[in-house]
Amino acid sequence: MPAGRGWVAAAVAVATVGWGANQFAPLLLMYRAELGLSPAVTQATFGLYAAGLIPGLLLGGPVSDRFGRRRVLLPSLVVSLLASLLLIAGGTGVGWLFAGRLVAGVASGAAFSSGTVWIKELSRPGTPGEPGPGARRATVAMTAGFGAGPLVAGLLAQWGPAHTVLPYLPHLALCLVALPLAWRAPETRAPSPPSGTENWSPAARRRFLGVVAPLAPWVFGSATVALAYLPGLVAHRLAGQALLFSALVTTLPALSGIAAQPLARRVATRPTRLLATSLLVVIAGLLLAAGAAAAADPVLVAVACLALGAGYGYCQVCGLQEVQRLAPPHRLARLTATYQALSYLGFALPYLLAAAQPRWSPPTLLLATTALAALTLAATVRRANTERRTSAHV
Repeated sequence: MPAGRGWVAAAVAVATVGWGANQFAPLLLMYRAELGLSPAVTQATFGLYAAGLIPGLLLGGPVSDRFGRRRVLLPSLVVSLLASLLLIAGGTGVGWLFAGRLVAGVASGAAFSSGTVWIKELSRPGTPGEPGPGARRATVAMTAGFGAGPLVAGLLAQWGPAHTVLPYLPHLALCLVALPLAWRAPETRAPSPPSGTENWSPAARRRFLGVVAPLAPWVFGSATVALAYLPGLVAHRLAGQALLFSALVTTLPALSGIAAQPLARRVATRPTRLLATSLLVVIAGLLLAAGAAAAADPVLVAVACLALGAGYGYCQVCGLQEVQRLAPPHRLARLTATYQALSYLGFALPYLLAAAQPRWSPPTLLLATTALAALTLAATVRRANTERRTSAHV
């Protein structure tokens, strides 16, 4: 594959793993009914993904910097395939679901930490308005997989035979397509001995800890509220169409996340503006989610999912651009992995909301979450503006 288009092969691999990560989301209601799971256990099967993903990220990033991108992404595709096989067995017992989600998390962590960097390194420099298109391309690749996976899986589960098996077969086929494509993509990182120098300035470290780290959990915090929490609040209004609704509505965050990319590119000319816009969109989405929960209205849930998906897209582009700007080349995958590990802490949010429901109502919980997002906005924008003023006087 020509070097100038090599990023496409890496993007297909990342999208395939993203498909495998999210294909499970619309099936939550099905497993809850068929296996007799409580709401908290149902959300735990979804959130356990993060328990595998975070070590996958933290291991995959440094290994990718040390040995190359392909040597991490190819095994990740194989592990993602294995995760779908375990989930196929999940129709017989929740233990298989836990195992499959854990393995899917490991695959995703390793693939996203190496694959997003590989896409960036294979992308040619962009324009003055977007000097590095890699962050946008990586976000679109992940989001496309995140959106297509649940849509296809949900539709197959609703109308196809063997509804605990058939939804996973497209992902198995995609893995078999992505493996040879990734094998032929140009390697961008030759194996090298570990570097003994940090080469990370104190200013960059402060920026990461004060701005990027607080932003990160809202990337998937916003997306997973839409994917895993809101559909269950209106399931009782949908009769026999709950699974179909879940399949369709869990696609909306991905669609709006991709649609937000051109706007994010325009706003990204000023990093502080992109940071503020990202969190403001998340706040708007959470307010809509609280209103949808109060009304128990499926249409309002769909609208809230669109807004939360846009917030996810903005936050992901903002975080990846910050990391790619701050990290030295030999530590890019490592720092990307650290950022993504922090972002996937947001996967715990639906579980925390479900666990707190016996004491507080969903609208109250979502309003409290909105207040937390507003505090994050105030703190990070203040820190970013302080750093800008400080650098202007240096």
